[in-house]
Amino acid sequence: MSKKNFRELFDIRELKWGGVNFPIFLSMLILAMIVVYIPFGGEESGFLRANFLTIFALLGVFGLLFGEIGDRIPFWDEYIGGGTVLVFFAAAVFGTYQLVPEPVVSAIKIFYGKQPVNFLEMFIPALIVGSVLTVDRRTLIKSMSGYIPLIVVGVLGASLCGIATGLFFGKSPIDIMMNYVLPIMGGGTGAGAIPMSEMWSSKTGRPSSEWFAFAISILTIANIIAILAGAFLKKLGEKNPSLTGNGDLVIDDSKEVVKDKEVEVKAELVHTAAAFMMTGILFTAAHILGEIWQSFEFSFEIHRLAFLIILTMLLNIGGLVPERLKAGAKRMQTFFSKHTIWILMAAVGFTTDVNEIISALSLANILIAFAIVVGAVISIMLLSKKMKFYPVEAAITAGLCMANRGGAGDVAVLGAADRMELMSFAQISSRIGGAMMLILGSIVFGIFA
Repeated sequence: MSKKNFRELFDIRELKWGGVNFPIFLSMLILAMIVVYIPFGGEESGFLRANFLTIFALLGVFGLLFGEIGDRIPFWDEYIGGGTVLVFFAAAVFGTYQLVPEPVVSAIKIFYGKQPVNFLEMFIPALIVGSVLTVDRRTLIKSMSGYIPLIVVGVLGASLCGIATGLFFGKSPIDIMMNYVLPIMGGGTGAGAIPMSEMWSSKTGRPSSEWFAFAISILTIANIIAILAGAFLKKLGEKNPSLTGNGDLVIDDSKEVVKDKEVEVKAELVHTAAAFMMTGILFTAAHILGEIWQSFEFSFEIHRLAFLIILTMLLNIGGLVPERLKAGAKRMQTFFSKHTIWILMAAVGFTTDVNEIISALSLANILIAFAIVVGAVISIMLLSKKMKFYPVEAAITAGLCMANRGGAGDVAVLGAADRMELMSFAQISSRIGGAMMLILGSIVFGIFA
């Protein structure tokens, strides 16, 4: 796959602006600016019609503008997070310094996280159901007894090293767990930090963007460290052959190796629609369970998203979902994760104070993030051979692929480590490991937030 470049953006033969060429996108951008900035009829809102479709489109144009640029900036695209992070930062600047009218920002807040719209409650369930349901059930069952414990070791090592470093800077263990370990080891942005921010908000009653602003900053720092660590582990394996399987994770080749076989059945639109409806029913069931749990007044809360993960895993393990419906869920997940993530990041950014992001980029936070990533790597490497895994490959998949930005982070880490054949295990880390961290986050926020 050829590397993206700026020239192709302006070639009218190329459809690089979200599926359209430059003249069409430019027309969309001009019209969006008229809606946002031109006063009309003596009202502050002007031409703005603050419904779902209009705000979705405006955020989509904003996301495409900065997302396509961010995916082509050298170094930024590989190490900082590409278009996704640039969209968020750009939107935060526009929102913080009031570069868009207030009625637009108010409409975005409703679109993003308030009733009756709340796009977040559409995006997150779609990702969770699509991610967990489309892991091959045999892979899921086997990974519970073999690979999942390796992930747990990494999370424990990350937590201990993060807490130890945090104490040096005067931070409490709970602060480190809630604001550092959870976002870093949570499986990325869309399926990790964003749903965690929703959990935090539902418990504290404060805007989710308040927690997310710091989380995305610390996650970005950790993502850079994880990519660099991948390159370091590659060199370490070259110098110490006994530590690496040269792309093989499991030491005992006589055993059946866990592989993440993706759903291969082709989904029709009807199956995608059915999967979306099933997601809504599962989310409703998860909400009911959350309300019942809360009515018992236990000492800690389990968020509805945690119940959604548990329900989806049980359906998958039980083999209760037809393959075509799984394929529809995969298609649904792909639509939201790949084609609406910039829209969501723009919405989150507009409601985020950029000064909170800047304040997070301190030496203390960089060292704590470094300690968390290194803690995951070292703990896994120390125990991996006893668990029948090669140390280098184990640290890359169960450690670094938990501490990066999810799918895009997995590609960057495995590319830096020259271990792309480990993508199946990286995906288990991002999906199932990330789901485990959401459940942990629900419990931690329920007790301590």
